[in-house]
Amino acid sequence: MMTKQQFINQIAAEKANQLPIVNGDEWRNKFHLMAPIGWINDPNGLCYFKGLYHVFYQYSPLDAKGGLKFWGHYTSPDMVNWTEHEVALFPDIASDVDGVYSGSALVHNDEMYLFYTGNVKHKGDHDYILTGREQNVIMVKSTDGFNFSEKQILLTNEDYPKNMGLHVRDPKVWEEDGIFYMVLGARSVDDKGYVLLYKSTNLTDWELVSVPAGGLDDMGYMWECPDTFKLDGKDIFMFSPQGMDAKGLKYHNVYQSGYAVGSFDENKQILSLGAFDELDRGFDFYAPQTFKNHDGRIIMYGWAGVPDAVEHINPTIEKGWQHCLTLPRELILKGEKLYQVPVEELKVLRKHETIIKEINLAQSQVFELFENNTYELNLDFTNVTTFELDFREDCQLTFKDGIFTLSLGESGYGRDYRRVEIKAISNVRIYSDNSILEVYLNEGAEVFTSRIYNKRLDKTLTLSGTGDVTLTKWSL
Repeated sequence: MMTKQQFINQIAAEKANQLPIVNGDEWRNKFHLMAPIGWINDPNGLCYFKGLYHVFYQYSPLDAKGGLKFWGHYTSPDMVNWTEHEVALFPDIASDVDGVYSGSALVHNDEMYLFYTGNVKHKGDHDYILTGREQNVIMVKSTDGFNFSEKQILLTNEDYPKNMGLHVRDPKVWEEDGIFYMVLGARSVDDKGYVLLYKSTNLTDWELVSVPAGGLDDMGYMWECPDTFKLDGKDIFMFSPQGMDAKGLKYHNVYQSGYAVGSFDENKQILSLGAFDELDRGFDFYAPQTFKNHDGRIIMYGWAGVPDAVEHINPTIEKGWQHCLTLPRELILKGEKLYQVPVEELKVLRKHETIIKEINLAQSQVFELFENNTYELNLDFTNVTTFELDFREDCQLTFKDGIFTLSLGESGYGRDYRRVEIKAISNVRIYSDNSILEVYLNEGAEVFTSRIYNKRLDKTLTLSGTGDVTLTKWSL
């Protein structure tokens, strides 16, 4: 087992070698958070603390293909201008020796508490599902958000229900009516996904309350990254189930991320949930996490990637880096549906506005709009029943017969198309960065997030269909 200082020295040497190559890559994004080198996945420890937004993240600085996990760290005063910091958490004790896995933050009594899963894999002939693995809930705290206390082990395998296997992880902690609660995602011994609920009065001693939801035949074998929060008085349960089968146009990624609207009973023994709905219909979205902002908004980040998506290639590995996070999105509940809207703060990125009003789509029209691949594009449609947008070489957005389709050609590197049923489309909002697209339909009713790797700059946008559209474009 390496010490913290040994890791610091090793990472510093790796950065000295890799940063010139990584920073010279044309696919590095301009306004999406990435790891400085290596691999990034789950957003962790999201919070607003003492005037700064903190985004921690799963980080493999020594392996762009994803190896030993640390927690990387960014801060920002406004969710726009970010400062990279040194690694926050290292796998430097026996209880997290094989990785600092995902977790959350809680701000309480002017201190930041971080909770995460310490991963341990024993040597030997193990399947690491029922044998050979430790999943330890660990806590550290900080008075400034940068210097952390000694690690405190809160829960171990012995504290989980006996019908659970050894995949129990990803603590999300919150306070409610003076009691602290924690949810953990779990996989049972008979391969069903569950959520576990614990409570505490002091953030140190935790007891099992219930196994309030899970065990469904069609909802996968593991529920990762559980998250629960309230909107309009309703309990929203967000999670990432592994092992769901595709149904029609739904669930076509190897693993899913979604939510259900529901409610806990009075004693928090049962979490009654409505229908599960995907959060994002694109190729690259997983492990979302939320936090409640100081102004009351629920804000979510996601990982712009999916684990084990072997058919999706990321050519940036050759340059020493892989993946990024999504933009921060405010969550708004309308009825039983979550809408996702890029946070208002991002509007300060806009420069050089171009507006083209009332474009008739009856005849195909080509506009030369783009001087690079970093822009925001907003399209407001009137009386449109079909349309086709072609841009970024071979990216195509189409709407026909109540189906919206995102298609990626060779630039998708194995990503072909994703679809969603939608009755009508009045608005499409696109955030384009050098190697990612975020497409929002009807003010965030549906979202598609996908990586894209263009080999040349395509300056044009081609439009056709029925009805009219007003187009607004900003350089970012």
